[in-house]
Amino acid sequence: MPFTRTDRMIALAGLFQAVKLVQQVASSGNIDQQDFETCTHSIFLTDVDRAEDAYGDRAQLRTGFRTLVEQFGGRSESGADDRPKDLHITKYAAGVLVLERRLRKKPDMLKAVADGIERVQGQLAHFPEGHENIVAGLAHVYSETISTLKPRIMVQGEHVYISNPNHANRIRALLLSAIRAAVLWRQCGGTRWQLLFQRKALLEDVRSILSDN
Repeated sequence: MPFTRTDRMIALAGLFQAVKLVQQVASSGNIDQQDFETCTHSIFLTDVDRAEDAYGDRAQLRTGFRTLVEQFGGRSESGADDRPKDLHITKYAAGVLVLERRLRKKPDMLKAVADGIERVQGQLAHFPEGHENIVAGLAHVYSETISTLKPRIMVQGEHVYISNPNHANRIRALLLSAIRAAVLWRQCGGTRWQLLFQRKALLEDVRSILSDN
């Protein structure tokens, strides 16, 4: 089944939801647990017919779609001007797309990532997806593989949160889910040129999806 423009936007929303949550953890230590589990759940779904299947339901990506509107310079659903773009989110998203391209060229690392995810998935028989052991396992996969690629994504925020092991694990697990979303975005036909030169069209696609939900 061929992927559609809607599939591309769902994948992109998954990426931006993940990096939005990274910024929230780093700056406040607080995130919506359902938003978090929507992102991490997608890591275990590597073969889907529709992008939506990786996230359960596009409604679960409302935070991601709203972040896209903010970052692309649109207006909020109420018609008011959105807050200024968060440059940290832009930087993280761009960094993830670069790392995904570099990861694609390293088959040994791709296999290590897949094997690591499979090991963590085996723990789901004993722990729910949001359990700290699962999160720590996903964080370990990221640390041992993608985190070694250059340029590394340097997360900025409050030291009290970034230095907390549980928060650090959440950040790494979210970055792994962002990589998964970047892979899906590319599989759906997404390119960096679309992000650079077709933002108005992408924003209209986002608004269409939001209005349908």
